[in-house]
Amino acid sequence: MNETLSHEKKALSAKAIEKMKSGDKDKSDIGENVGLRVSCGKTGKKSFFYRYRSPIDGSIKQYPIGVYPEVTLSEARVKLKELKIERSKGVCPKARLEQEKIDHQKNKAITEQKKERDAFTIHSLVDLYLDDVICDRQILDSKTGNIKFIKGARKLKGQSETRRTLYTDVVKVLGDMPVIEVTKRDVVTMINNIINRGSKVQGGRVLAELNLAYEYAIGIGKLPEDFPNPAILAKASFKQSRIKLTAKKGTRYLVDDEIKRVLKWLPMSGFSLKHKQILQIAFWTGCRTGEICSAEWCDVNFDLKTWYIKATKNETARYVQLSDECVAYLKRIYESHLLDFSGVLPKYIFFSSSTQKPILQKTLSETKWRLKNPEKIKNHKYSSDQVWLTEIDDWSPHDIRRTVRTGLSRLGCPKEVAEAILGHSKKGIEGVYDLHEYETECAIWLQKWSNHLFTILEN
Repeated sequence: MNETLSHEKKALSAKAIEKMKSGDKDKSDIGENVGLRVSCGKTGKKSFFYRYRSPIDGSIKQYPIGVYPEVTLSEARVKLKELKIERSKGVCPKARLEQEKIDHQKNKAITEQKKERDAFTIHSLVDLYLDDVICDRQILDSKTGNIKFIKGARKLKGQSETRRTLYTDVVKVLGDMPVIEVTKRDVVTMINNIINRGSKVQGGRVLAELNLAYEYAIGIGKLPEDFPNPAILAKASFKQSRIKLTAKKGTRYLVDDEIKRVLKWLPMSGFSLKHKQILQIAFWTGCRTGEICSAEWCDVNFDLKTWYIKATKNETARYVQLSDECVAYLKRIYESHLLDFSGVLPKYIFFSSSTQKPILQKTLSETKWRLKNPEKIKNHKYSSDQVWLTEIDDWSPHDIRRTVRTGLSRLGCPKEVAEAILGHSKKGIEGVYDLHEYETECAIWLQKWSNHLFTILEN
């Protein structure tokens, strides 16, 4: 009888749990708490768990309840009752726990993705595009360990212009918005605001650059492949509404009487001295004002009467032939520079006094706008003679280039020579086989054009 009583099961007690050692068999509770067990691991940690048969497939399952003594015996028994009620309803606690872990991981991943998306703002998108595509950059070569220089997709001027465009009109407006949240409406509203301030062409440029930034991010996997690019959608919207975001093809040129009025007004105009010199040289050569702004003294040869342009719009270097009048004009500027800088010639002919770099071509257009709209400038400093020449229709600095080309044709200059003077690339099969640069012919016809300008002023 005593032997039988010694083998009777006893209810779990805190004292019995505390006495458990590593390697002891699991202890089980009895009665209404049957199924509650305690195990002691190799480190001596004691854990409660619920051992039961799954109501789903009949397999044996174990559900972890907690570690003793953080979870007391009474607390474990309360939890056991909850789990038994759950099981009685046909739910497997272990399966439910595992599903909760899966759902938690999914929710955590979604939260991380949302944080990442929220952190990837339009500002970040623009910087990614500028740093990886547009601008020059340095990277570490993993093979050699050396710093490798990679040229950007644009020249230095284009790099700064692209950065200025995107920062002024995109980052300023949409910069803090997560990329994933920007809609077609947001982009359309931004472009419409640019158009409304009278900058339709700028709106087109902004839209084009923003679209390229989106496409790059999609291409490198920063955005999903099926991401609805709002810039493309906005572009389609403008096309559907027949709003053009490009400049009209230029047709303005100056006839002889207008050329006379401009050349006589230019010395007394509100343009700076360097601007006046640039415009005067443009009338003699037909060169782009941006090319003249970047001219260096080392590229001018007074003896040969040439000016070498290293970088042009079509990326083809060329020699510009200079008329006698243009050479004399440049010599006077050259001598004044030597005098002003004590014999040390500056690098650039038309440089900024503050940066010593070439003055920017856009300053010509900005000054032209101020001269034409003095009433819009607070405390403007221009006299009645200096403001814009209102006796003729409006014109721009680039119209001078069209004026020279048209004037050469009127004088009888052959088409191929006139195009060579302007530095235009030959098209089609002609560009493949006719590689003659017409330098002698250009010199002859530019001198004829200079003579014609002199005749216009004298009459």
